[in-house]
Amino acid sequence: MRLDKYLKVSRIIKRRTVANEVSSQGRIQINGRVAKPSSEVKPGDIIAIQFGDRIRQYEVLAVDEHVTKENAVHMYREL
Repeated sequence: MRLDKYLKVSRIIKRRTVANEVSSQGRIQINGRVAKPSSEVKPGDIIAIQFGDRIRQYEVLAVDEHVTKENAVHMYREL
């Protein structure tokens, strides 16, 4: 699944356009490498997102196309 779509479906970032902009600015890394919006995400990947001066890390647990709001938290684990 594309990075920008994964961030939206998992509700880490609320809008896909915002996820696209953030990754285009080079503020997202997958497994230590700067990621583009079209980068592929798979279970086991570590995503690091820079929010201002903080960096949050998430481990991808599942990649699902459609998820309810309640089940979205099961797609990742915050590190």
